[in-house]
Parts: sequence; C-alpha cells; structure tokens
Amino acid sequence: MEVQVFRLRIAGRRALSLSQDSKGAADMGKERLAAFSDGVVAIIITIMVLELKVPHGTSAADLIPVLPVFLGYVLSFVYVGIYWNNHHHLLALARSVTGPILWANMHLLFWLSIVPFATAWVGESGLATAPVALYGAVLIMNGVAYSILTILLVGHEGPESTLAIAMGRDWKGKMSLAIYAAAIGLAFVRPAISVALYIVVAAIWFIPDLRIERVLSAAGPET
Repeated sequence: MEVQVFRLRIAGRRALSLSQDSKGAADMGKERLAAFSDGVVAIIITIMVLELKVPHGTSAADLIPVLPVFLGYVLSFVYVGIYWNNHHHLLALARSVTGPILWANMHLLFWLSIVPFATAWVGESGLATAPVALYGAVLIMNGVAYSILTILLVGHEGPESTLAIAMGRDWKGKMSLAIYAAAIGLAFVRPAISVALYIVVAAIWFIPDLRIERVLSAAGPET
C-alpha cells in the first residue's frame, strides 16, 4: 500500500516536470558536486589511514600500542562511509543544485575533513576527556552540516518533491544530534561511555537510508 501511494505521488510530480524545467534553467547540474565530494571523501580516508604508524618490532605484542589508533580509524572510517553513502542517496533524488546548496555541501566537507585530526587525537590520548569531547563536537557539526544540506535540497526541490517525501521528518537525524550532545557532556564524566554512544549512532546509520531506497524502488528507473 505504501509503495502504491509513492507511485501515485511520484506520477503526479512527473506531470509537473515541464513547468519545473523552466525554473530549473538557472540551476546547476549535480554531477560536479557529486564528483568533487567523492574526491574529497577519498582524500579524507587516505589521510586517516596515514595516521596508522607501522610498529618498530616484529611481534604481535608490538601491535598493542597501535590498537587504539586503529580502532579510532575503524570508527571514523565507518562514519565517513556513512556520510558518503547517504550523500550519494540524497543526490540520487535531487534534480539540480544551486549556489547555496554548493556552499552547504562545502560546509559538510569542511567538517568531514576535521575527522582525521579528531580521530588521531583520540587514538593517541587514550580516551582523554578533551579529545573525546572534541570528537563528539566534530560529529555533531557533521550532523548539523548534513541537516542543513538536506533542508536546502528539499527546499529547492519543493515540499511535494520525491526527495521531500523520502526524507520525511528525519527522526534519525534529530536523534543522532541528541545522542552526540549527550556524549559530549558525558566525556567530562566517563569518556568511554561517550565512545560507546558514538558507536551506537554509527550502528543506527550503518544501513543506507531506507527511506530513499523505498522511494527509488517505487519511482522506477525514470526518477
């Protein structure tokens, strides 16, 4: 039943596409934005892996000092992968972009580019309060930046657009920001709990955004 509703609403939207095209003449294609974002994300991941220093010894015990940095890398790799995955799904439903959307995307990439620094500090500090709190602050700013990008894209596409239908109320995004805020506060009490909360949010977002997956399936190949 839900899929049928999606199909009916999407069909009505296609009927309005000709009038929307005249407005979209001043808009820009999304391809360069997607390609640039992919390149920046690839660089971010490369920078993070370069923080993994090769141990000087040759035994398994020599890996122990590197383990905190490696675990931090794994968590941050998952986070960056989540943002890349959902960014890809977000643009899949966007028809075009505007100047403000380009800047909002740059804002998101800026905060993503801070992730390697925050990750390295946490890994080398042994879960000290300030690094763990900073890591949460970077995560929350990434979440805010992604929310701003989503709001601008939905506003550009329109309240009745396929993207607006797919995003809905975005309860996962709001809940994630609340968990980040709680984790930052807990970093001054028990940093390990904060890290556990960061892992919880990563687990929530690990699966690609099913809202968009459902709409893409309902819309078919023409959307």
